[in-house]
Amino acid sequence: MTLLAIHAKGEPGYDAALRTLDARGETDLGAVEPAVRAILEEVRARGDDALRELTARFESRALGPIVLDDATWRGLARSVEPRVRDDLVAAAARIERYHRRQIDVGFAFEDDDGARLGLRILPLDAAGVYAPGGKARYPSSVLMAAVPARVAGVVRIVLATPSPTAEVLAAAEVAGVTEVVDLGGAQAIAALAFGTGSVVPVSVIVGPGNLYVACAKKLVSGRVAIDGIAGPSEILVVADDRASPELVAADLLSQAEHDEAAYPLLACVSRAFAERVAEAVEEQLATLPRRAIAEASVRAHGVALVCGSIDEALEVADRIAPEHLALEVADPDAVLPQVGAAGAIFLGDHTPEAVGDYVAGPSHVLPTGGAARHTPPLGVWHFVRRSSVIAYDRRTLLAHGPLIERLARMEGLEAHARAVSLRTKTRPT
Repeated sequence: MTLLAIHAKGEPGYDAALRTLDARGETDLGAVEPAVRAILEEVRARGDDALRELTARFESRALGPIVLDDATWRGLARSVEPRVRDDLVAAAARIERYHRRQIDVGFAFEDDDGARLGLRILPLDAAGVYAPGGKARYPSSVLMAAVPARVAGVVRIVLATPSPTAEVLAAAEVAGVTEVVDLGGAQAIAALAFGTGSVVPVSVIVGPGNLYVACAKKLVSGRVAIDGIAGPSEILVVADDRASPELVAADLLSQAEHDEAAYPLLACVSRAFAERVAEAVEEQLATLPRRAIAEASVRAHGVALVCGSIDEALEVADRIAPEHLALEVADPDAVLPQVGAAGAIFLGDHTPEAVGDYVAGPSHVLPTGGAARHTPPLGVWHFVRRSSVIAYDRRTLLAHGPLIERLARMEGLEAHARAVSLRTKTRPT
């Protein structure tokens, strides 16, 4: 028996595996919600004092300056090796180039009866970028979240991260971060949302975190905007029999090494291929530095679904709506129109998911747990506000007035009708 569970269509385990995957996005936020609510209320009520106490309680460290001195953090950022900074600059340039194509300037037009209408788009005042600590640090995630905010025109970009490393701070400087807050966990989200004596609140909070961070973002949503509720990382590889089992295994492990809770998934068309991939996974695990994490992920959540055809495999992909979807098939462009929901789609044998993590350009902050059905990747659109613009002159109001009044009175809203009739001097008919 291999670490990667193999289920063929028609076998009892196949449908059960799919049902399990359907439910993977139902993260048990309820289990931590009471604790998170308490943290949010503590920070709201007691500000910086609560932040210091919570940091000592959860991170076993004494919190120094909450908002880092600008010269101090930028000095540490510039202490990294020149090659590290050059690499971050190169990646940031590609991310910026991609996201500049997302800029929407709105529109304005005058319709046939004289109404002037439009959509006004302005950057948000301030954005909060959360970067977790814990098992690994990801300077790339700072780039992927902060660069789109800068491209959108956000002037104030606040990075919240606990005990930031020089590499994380270098990424922050390159990306355009203007403030760094030495906070992690739900208390960091609370500070960004409500503000404290030291931290000025923001308008949107983006970036992944643990269960407590995800729950905190959910609870402050509405007071601030959020990008989504991030769950464990996931990849679904759709492969035909001509694909390389070694490459497919490498792609599965590229997600498995993130976290024990990650989902490395395969949809293919033969059991023999699935077995070769399973063997390659175990061979490659033997030399992975993060073997324990990756192996736990594969053991808990690694699944290979053997479908009757590539068309059926693509139907499975649409049902799962994965964060990352890799199409390792003979002609990926030909099957792309059949793909429905996915956070990011990687076409062909030479497009590993890792290119999306670092240098391709699109943000790697993506919807997980099936949320790709309705939630987009992080983009410029998360950092702007939109306002409808409407201007009538008397001629246009006279033309539309009778219709507006009839609709208003149909709904029993006489004051609405009178707001028009007082301007047009019409009377109820």
